[in-house]
Amino acid sequence: MSSQCKDEPMEDESPITLGQPLSDFLLQLEDYTPTIPDAVTAHYIRASGFEPKDPRLLRLISIAAQKFISDVANDALQHCKMRTSNSNTTHASNSKTAKGVKDKKYCLTMEDLTPALAEFGIVIKKPHYYV
Repeated sequence: MSSQCKDEPMEDESPITLGQPLSDFLLQLEDYTPTIPDAVTAHYIRASGFEPKDPRLLRLISIAAQKFISDVANDALQHCKMRTSNSNTTHASNSKTAKGVKDKKYCLTMEDLTPALAEFGIVIKKPHYYV
């Protein structure tokens, strides 16, 4: 039997504070290069009226924007795949299209982007002169 209580940390282990994972993450931000450059993020943040003093905050906002863009693009791709698979099943009953499924190239269109952005609360409507 051990004389130490389960709640007490062992002598070899350093106690982990609540802010430790956050500080580790902020240290990792310094080495990471996001897809959206810091200068672009800084321009739009300054245009909105916010002046970031910490470059890690700027990098964190860049990562959040990158995640948002990738989520929207992925949802639009899924809409495109569903739309093309539905049109292929109706038109492909007499043709041989099973071979070209892997070589299929997709194009981002407003038809696919509109429902993807609607899932995030962004509504896009075509101007009247395009209708």
